[in-house]
Amino acid sequence: MIDLRELDQRYDEISRNIANRFMNVDIDAVLEFQKKRSELIQHTEELRSRRNENSRKMKQKLSSEARQELIEEGKSLKQKISESEEALEDIQQKFYALASRIPNYAHPDAPVGREEKDNLEIKRFGKPRAFDFTPKDHMELAKELDLLDFESAVKVTGTKFYYFKHEAVILELALQRFALDILRNHGFTLMMTPDMAKQSIAAGIGFQPRGEESNIYTIEHTDLCLVGTAEITLGGYHAQEIIDREKLPLKYAGISHCFRKEAGAAGQYSKGLYRVHQFSKVEMLVLTEPYQSEEMHLQMLGIEEEIFQALEIPYRVVDTCTGDLGAPAYRKYDLEAWMPGRGEHGDWGEITSASNCTDYQARNLKIRYKTGESTEHVHILNGTAVAVSRAFISILENHQRADGSIRIPEALVPYTGFSEIRSRM
Repeated sequence: MIDLRELDQRYDEISRNIANRFMNVDIDAVLEFQKKRSELIQHTEELRSRRNENSRKMKQKLSSEARQELIEEGKSLKQKISESEEALEDIQQKFYALASRIPNYAHPDAPVGREEKDNLEIKRFGKPRAFDFTPKDHMELAKELDLLDFESAVKVTGTKFYYFKHEAVILELALQRFALDILRNHGFTLMMTPDMAKQSIAAGIGFQPRGEESNIYTIEHTDLCLVGTAEITLGGYHAQEIIDREKLPLKYAGISHCFRKEAGAAGQYSKGLYRVHQFSKVEMLVLTEPYQSEEMHLQMLGIEEEIFQALEIPYRVVDTCTGDLGAPAYRKYDLEAWMPGRGEHGDWGEITSASNCTDYQARNLKIRYKTGESTEHVHILNGTAVAVSRAFISILENHQRADGSIRIPEALVPYTGFSEIRSRM
C-alpha cells in the first residue's frame, strides 16, 4: 500500500499512475472514505472523553438525583460509543479495501504500455541457435524421452499438473541446488519455506486470496492459502517487526512449491510446462534501506543473468511496461529465454523476473527499521532465481540434438551426475 497521507498532495500523480497501469481505482471514493473515517475517529474519541469525564464525576459525592442522571448519561454514552465504533469499523474496512487497490508508484523510466509488446528490451545474451534440423518443442522431446507425464496427472489431479520421470527428477533437483549454491555465494540465507501462508500475509504481499482476480488457492475452513511463490512466505517472515538498521540488507533465498490457478491462461504459448498449476521455484527476497533498493535491484538481475548464462541459455532483458508491472512493483526486469519450440519459428518466453516493490509491501506487513529515535519502512525486492518448469523448457529446447537427445549444460553436470539425456528405447 502507498502512504495514504499522500492522497491529497499527490492526487494527480497517483491518478496518472493508475491510468498508466490501465487499472480502475476511484481515488475520490477513497478520499471520501478517508474523510468519513477521520470524522468518525474524532467523534468516537470525543464520546470516549465524555465517558471518562462521566466516570470521574461518578466518583464525587453526589445527590441520588445527580448520580442517577450520570448513570443514564453513562448508559447513553456506552450505546453511542458502540454504535460509533461499529460505524468506524465498517468505514475502515471499506476504506482499506479500496485503498489497497491503489498500485505502487512506477519508476519514471518504466515504459508506459499495456501488454508484453510494450516492454522495452535493454540487453541480450547469446544468439538463438541456428539448427541444422527442425527443432522440437519441449513436449515432443519430453514424451520421446519419457520425462513428463501429463496424461496420468489428469486422472489424479486434473489438467495442468504433471509427473516428472527419470532424469527429469534429477534435473529438477539439480537446478534447485545449482541456484542455491550461487545464491549462498552471494550472501543469501537459504530457506525452505512453508507451502501455505495466512491469507493476510498473501494479501500484504499483493496477492488477492479471494475473488475473481485471485490466482492462488485457498484452504477451505481456514484462513490459509497455498503460496503462489516463496515471496509470500519470505515476505511474511519479518511481518510486524522493527529490524536493527545494522542488519540490513537481509537477503533470503527460499525454495518452495508454487501453486497457481492460472485462470484464463490459454493459447499455444501456455501449453506444456509454461503455465501449470504447480511447480518448484527458488526465489530471492531482499529487505533494504530505501537508498539501497535500486542498486540491489540491479544486483538481483545480475544474479539471474549469472544463472542462465551458466546454463547457456540465450536470453534478453526487458524493462517491464507499466500495465504489466503488478500492483506492488515500482520497477520490474524480466529475463526472457529464447525457446526454439515456441510458435512456428521460436520466440521469447519469460523465465525470471526481478521487482523492486519499494515500501509498498512493507507498509502492509508493518516491517520497519530503526533510524535513530524513529523508524522507517524497509524496501522489499523479489526475484526469481530459478522457476524449474521454465528452466526445464529452456534446457530441453535449446540443448536438443538431431537424434532427440539432450545435452546437459556443463555447469549443471556436477549436480546431475550425467551430461546428456538419451532415449531408453
